Amino acid sequence: MTTFESLGIEEGLLQSLETIGFVTPTPIQEKAIPVLLEGTKDFVGLAQTGTGKTAAFGLPLLQLIDKTQRTAQALVICPTRELCLQITTDLEKFSPKNKVAITAVYGGTSISQQVRDLRRGTHIVVATPGRLIDLIERKAINLENINYVVLDEADEMLNMGFKDDIEFILKETINRHSMWLFSATMPPEIRQVSKRFMNTPAEISVGKVNSTNVNIDHQYFLTQHINRYETLKRIIDFNPGIYGIIFTRTKADAQHITEQLIREGYDIDALHGDLTQAQRDKVMGRFREKSLQLLIATDVAARGIDVQGITHVINYELPDDTEVYTHRSGRTGRAGRSGVSLSIVTPKEVYRLRQIEKLVNTKFHKMDIPSGKDVCRKQFFHFIDKMLNTDISHGEYETYLPVLKEKFEGVEKEEILQRVAALEFDRFLRYYENAADLNQRQDKDARGARERQGGKGFSRNSSYQRLFVNLGTKDGFYKASFLQFILDMSGLNKDILGNIDMKEMNSWIEIEPAAGKKMIKAMDGKNYRGRKIRMNDAATGGGRRR
Repeated sequence: MTTFESLGIEEGLLQSLETIGFVTPTPIQEKAIPVLLEGTKDFVGLAQTGTGKTAAFGLPLLQLIDKTQRTAQALVICPTRELCLQITTDLEKFSPKNKVAITAVYGGTSISQQVRDLRRGTHIVVATPGRLIDLIERKAINLENINYVVLDEADEMLNMGFKDDIEFILKETINRHSMWLFSATMPPEIRQVSKRFMNTPAEISVGKVNSTNVNIDHQYFLTQHINRYETLKRIIDFNPGIYGIIFTRTKADAQHITEQLIREGYDIDALHGDLTQAQRDKVMGRFREKSLQLLIATDVAARGIDVQGITHVINYELPDDTEVYTHRSGRTGRAGRSGVSLSIVTPKEVYRLRQIEKLVNTKFHKMDIPSGKDVCRKQFFHFIDKMLNTDISHGEYETYLPVLKEKFEGVEKEEILQRVAALEFDRFLRYYENAADLNQRQDKDARGARERQGGKGFSRNSSYQRLFVNLGTKDGFYKASFLQFILDMSGLNKDILGNIDMKEMNSWIEIEPAAGKKMIKAMDGKNYRGRKIRMNDAATGGGRRR
């Protein structure tokens, strides 16, 4: 049997692996680790998410770096903040305690703190492209001593439009000994990167390990990002007998959504990393007893949950990691029962949904978000069924019948039923009386929101508003750094954006219509390096494309 020791992993790392329960290498680890430990050979690894890629490149990195030199010797580039943090956490788990300094740099948080972390010295930098380029341009990071460069989820980064940014970064790592590229697929763009920046790389490919329970129905609801919370409420209301888990990416989201739902009368509580063990046990006790109808949890906090009878799993957002999706959906449909895994998806996330479909070999069924009338009708019939099935054998209800008959004398049966319905459903009827249609109808355009044309032109998406801004590559921006700049300026989430088309002097931004005014207000008239920013709706006041 192959072991990590037989692959050449040193004693200190072996002890860490034993502590966290890593015993047998996965196929990608078994094939990659011996090659990467040589330290001088370029490498391409084709493997799906969830096959153990982080350990496949992380263990060799931790073994190869010179721990006596506190300089950045290895660089791991990945597409998203969430994956950046996940890789950093995994590397810290693998590393012998306090032996290796690992620094994560990513957008959406204080760049000043990250600069301070880098100045204190580090061995391995894990970065998203936009923030890394920002640090390079500020001269806050020196890549001259980088010996090893890892591109993780390379196809994902190209899908997100980071090709120019990756090439810029690779040109800065002129002294690297080797470059390791990991990807689920090998599209032509990745092949071009490998030919341009790699020297006869070793290439291996392993099969996927993800699979899903056949008893689970995988469904998704397509809506705009701004309607995500309302869509969640409508899904809950349309399933009055639901007993499930709602997954969020962050503990802040888990807490915020829980507080909103509690204020609106839902039986729900949160499970996240800020809870003490006593608080966690209390929440789980209430959930198992079904005094809570719903539990909202982060992926980390939900590890180890094993509760029978869960009818629904709701993905408030799709996870970045396919293996995480498999773990989430696997909370339902257990012990031979059927279950439902629902995902709330924005147009920008459809491409990710399609990837998950392929990786887990499962078709996701597109569902319409129920209308307000549909919700009221469903709740009404649920109440009627509940009332008709109520056990009245354990009480002396007949003693009240004379009084009830006297009270309702002269009131028609139809009126009594109407009054019961009004008493029970007044809140629902008022709330959903003029409920909006939350469905995103342009499926074709939604798919186009993530298509990158590679210089062949701008893929317009009619479901977005298009903004013009007089900033471009001449102002020193690459696409990733420009994306981070507009998000920092506006305080908006990247999920509300579609394509960004950058030219030398100007740029065009696709944005969800509900967020367009906020971005214009945040940026129009402000100054950037002595230049007044001009931003407006391209349809009504923007410049002509060059």
